[in-house]
Amino acid sequence: MIKKILVSQPRPKGKNPYADLENKYNLEITFRKFFDIQAINAKEFRKQKINITDFTGIIFPSRTAIDHFFRLADEMKITVPNTMKYFCMNEQIALYLQKYTVYRKRRIFAANGTADSMLELLEKYKTEPLLIPLSVGHKSSLYNKLKKNKFDITIAEMYKTISADLKDIDINSFDLIVFFSPWGVKALLDNFPDFEQGDTLIASFGNETAKALKKAGFKINIKAPNKHAPSMPMAIEQFIMNQKVSEKTNA
Repeated sequence: MIKKILVSQPRPKGKNPYADLENKYNLEITFRKFFDIQAINAKEFRKQKINITDFTGIIFPSRTAIDHFFRLADEMKITVPNTMKYFCMNEQIALYLQKYTVYRKRRIFAANGTADSMLELLEKYKTEPLLIPLSVGHKSSLYNKLKKNKFDITIAEMYKTISADLKDIDINSFDLIVFFSPWGVKALLDNFPDFEQGDTLIASFGNETAKALKKAGFKINIKAPNKHAPSMPMAIEQFIMNQKVSEKTNA
């Protein structure tokens, strides 16, 4: 039975759907950011010899990529053309673009969260020069897939992802650890190289995170988004309810 949960993100601001889970199922949920983001400045970025205005489309795999793309454009005093097309990994990321630009459906496109759906979305723009902002050293399966399919794609390293110091955490005291990024998986391994999953349950959000967890040898018990649970809190509740049904059946 799940009692203690470690969520590898800061506590959500405003309405917190995890609070409802805590109260409803008498859970103890700990929030801890597993990694930190460091900005790359304009001087560092210019070493890549990338001119943003040479591209007709930007691929955003995350909200972090959006933040640093527009931060650097502003820092370098670059006016992003109104004709620029934005391709986002999912609808939530696409909506986040409203923070920086007027939302126009004719130039903002959203995939459904998978590399294959992005590939399908981009098919008609295959000959256009596309830029994908990523973290330094990021191994992107999306980029590899686009490159393999002969897309004109360029990586722009716009920020750094650094594992946080988590050694004060009693990692084995949690019944469930929740991951949202491959960088979270890396942070776990950096801090606890001898960690063995054992009876610990693991939840994964997104395909890239799932791949990183499987590569590290972990079993995924909860996966989101899924057909019945588009969010992680919903997926956790779904799992708890299924556990309760199973316990009653086996009683």
